Amino acid sequence: MTEKQFRSGFVSIIGRPNVGKSTLLNRILGDKIVITSDKPQTTRNRIQGIHNLPGCQMVFIDTPGIHRATSKLNKYMVDVALSSIKEVDVILFLVEADAKPAHQEGMILELLGRAEAPVFLIINKIDLVAKETLLERIAAYAALYPFREIVPLSALNGDGVERLVELIYGTLPEGPAYFPDDILTDLPERFIVAEIIREKVFRLTHDEVPYSVAVVVESFKERADGLISISATINVERESQKGIVIGRKGEMLKKVGMQARLDIEELLDTRVFLELFVRVSSDWSDNTRMLKEFGYQ
Repeated sequence: MTEKQFRSGFVSIIGRPNVGKSTLLNRILGDKIVITSDKPQTTRNRIQGIHNLPGCQMVFIDTPGIHRATSKLNKYMVDVALSSIKEVDVILFLVEADAKPAHQEGMILELLGRAEAPVFLIINKIDLVAKETLLERIAAYAALYPFREIVPLSALNGDGVERLVELIYGTLPEGPAYFPDDILTDLPERFIVAEIIREKVFRLTHDEVPYSVAVVVESFKERADGLISISATINVERESQKGIVIGRKGEMLKKVGMQARLDIEELLDTRVFLELFVRVSSDWSDNTRMLKEFGYQ
């Protein structure tokens, strides 16, 4: 097959927080490279997932949810999301089937009006609504923007995802493969390990804690016996949050570590020794120096 016959391109996934962007990317890739939770703003960085098909390579860009920025971290997240609509080949605008278009969707659509790439409307969570409601959502959004395609689907159970991939394939231009065909992401293992640990904190702790957590992998060493030794620090903003993450007699931190270790072992396909520490880094989410130190730059 010649290069001219090969299709490739970049596909940005955008939308409000917690609409299922990361779940959709994991579903398309058939593997978990992006952390998920039922809490908004789980994704903080631009994450690329690579989907290879015969004659085609799709590079998906998962982005933080677009929301009203109230701190330097929030502003960074929104800037990351908005920058992803530039210089891509397809934009997937994800919304929820069980929610009517609101102000935030209107704001995003206004921004998409300046984009050069074709925009697909992806109506997620169709398993939660009746057919009549879904048709109402389609009509409401179609009246707001001239979408190239409107694709109802369920990222959770996979309904409609195969059709979406086919439509993207038919839209991408001819071009080369940008990455080797045996990788799922260009992210380093240390980044994914830190994200896995952060996901467990998101899932296991109270509402006020997750948004104040940043994880830094301090060391990542492979021993002679094949075991990988990892040391990571969970940064929080207040002493009270440190107490919650550690838990009574250290039980919460043990639970975070156990669940994270199992996922990391599956990711790395080897045994892992994971050591976790908790540190108070006061107001790090509004501190430019610490944001850079924790990888938000």
